[in-house]
Amino acid sequence: MNAIQPSRPPLQPIEPRKVARPRRRRQQHQATTALALETTAKLAVNVILSSAAIVALVQLLPYHKSVQGKLEEIRVQVKQTEERVNRLQTNFGNLFDPKQTKTNMQDLSNRVDPTRRNIVLLDQDTNDADEAGQTASSP
Repeated sequence: MNAIQPSRPPLQPIEPRKVARPRRRRQQHQATTALALETTAKLAVNVILSSAAIVALVQLLPYHKSVQGKLEEIRVQVKQTEERVNRLQTNFGNLFDPKQTKTNMQDLSNRVDPTRRNIVLLDQDTNDADEAGQTASSP
């Protein structure tokens, strides 16, 4: 009896709480479900936006083709206008050339150089017929 008595009673192992684990599982399940819902929502929004973009592009294709056609027509007109401008610039430079004064006056007015000879072209068929007629009446 004189032995030293322990001041505390001996420790007994505490049983693990079974209630905490289901809460963790529920929390993990809820977190997983929330993550899955969030991912599904993001995917749905992205699919809707992508489909809207594709529909808009499909509607813009005919407009783009018509604009390209008009642009090509304008390019052709610009090229023709540039050729005309170049030709007119060349002619404008020729108008002030003193060596070409006579030709410019003839081109721009109805007057003709008096020293100029008129050339009359005849068809060979009519010439052959005239010669045949002259040889027949000559004997």
